[in-house]
Amino acid sequence: MLLPIADAGAVPGASRVDMLVATTRKSATDKGILFSGERGEAVTYTDLAVSIPPDATRQPGTVQWPKSIPGNPATDFVALRAEPVDRAKVGAWTGRAVRGGAKRHVLVFVHGFNNKFEDAVFRFAQIVHDSGAEVAPVLFTWPSRGSVLAYGYDRESTNFSRNGLETLLRDLARDPNVGEITVLAHSMGNWLALESLRQMAIRDRRVAPKIRNVILAAPDVDMDLARAAFHDMGKDRPRLTLMVSGDDQALAVSRLVWGDSVRLGAIDPAAEPYRSMLERENVAVLNLSTVKSNDALNHGKFASGEVVALLGKRLADGQPISDGQIGIGDRLVSTAAGAASTVATGAALAVAAPVALFDPQTRETYGEHLSNMGSGLRDTVGSTVDLAGAPVRAFGGGGR
Repeated sequence: MLLPIADAGAVPGASRVDMLVATTRKSATDKGILFSGERGEAVTYTDLAVSIPPDATRQPGTVQWPKSIPGNPATDFVALRAEPVDRAKVGAWTGRAVRGGAKRHVLVFVHGFNNKFEDAVFRFAQIVHDSGAEVAPVLFTWPSRGSVLAYGYDRESTNFSRNGLETLLRDLARDPNVGEITVLAHSMGNWLALESLRQMAIRDRRVAPKIRNVILAAPDVDMDLARAAFHDMGKDRPRLTLMVSGDDQALAVSRLVWGDSVRLGAIDPAAEPYRSMLERENVAVLNLSTVKSNDALNHGKFASGEVVALLGKRLADGQPISDGQIGIGDRLVSTAAGAASTVATGAALAVAAPVALFDPQTRETYGEHLSNMGSGLRDTVGSTVDLAGAPVRAFGGGGR
């Protein structure tokens, strides 16, 4: 997917997103994959460019995967460049990336569970393009195996990557080219983001002042641990915003399957003690319940065209991410990618079924896992998923 093709500049209307990628993944031998789902020995940096097809051929909020390799820049997301960068040269990259920007703003994205390297790259390119934000995009991607059965491995990979993300954020905060930093994390990536910021605050006695905003989309984090992280970040921590949706039907499946500790993405903020805690911690809520979604389960709203356009405008104007015009939710219902620290295979597959509707890698692997586990498990998963209703039964097909 990421083997660079010839420059797509000849395609009228095509756009280009240049990003810096920092990763704790292990390098892959295949140049078209770049990085695997295994854990590397150090943080590796890559200067990567992605071509996005003309707006007339795509809907905002979507990633158009190549139907064959190499992709066609007129219709597909394709890589244009992928060159290694030494950590010592990152300052030169930021200097070029923020040139001309009044705020010298860097947006750091931390992806969630079940993401291969190319998934994270193309999704972030889509977010940056559709937001229209004047930012220098930096992707931090951690070792996810891109499998619905690798929840435990992925979770431990976020712990493995805490120092790497903390180092990246500290380097960016110390970079004189950088004026301010926003961190956007999704799903399991929220645990990594909160832990790294917490570590920074403990080491340095505060979070770096240049880190102004932290946006927590569908956080799969234990509620008590999240509250402790907020406290450890101190009074001068960044502005915290939760991005949520009350009509996320994938959450209905997750809540039926997982009976674990309360997740930050599954609390009802109108109920105590959560309402008082959110007010006390000054955590804002962006309610996306009325936002239209491209997927049947309303699960991928954080990356939808409408949401990222709003995000881009708020960042450009220096305004809080949430306000009364876009709805500060009295009720918080958000997604959890797999809200248990230890999961049974059948339960993991049940939660994966709705995810498969919008995640191409899940669609590819889900059928294999069902086959491997046998008909008995298939019957169990089917009966569990049916509880979620017709939208989940829409699952069943499609490749990239």
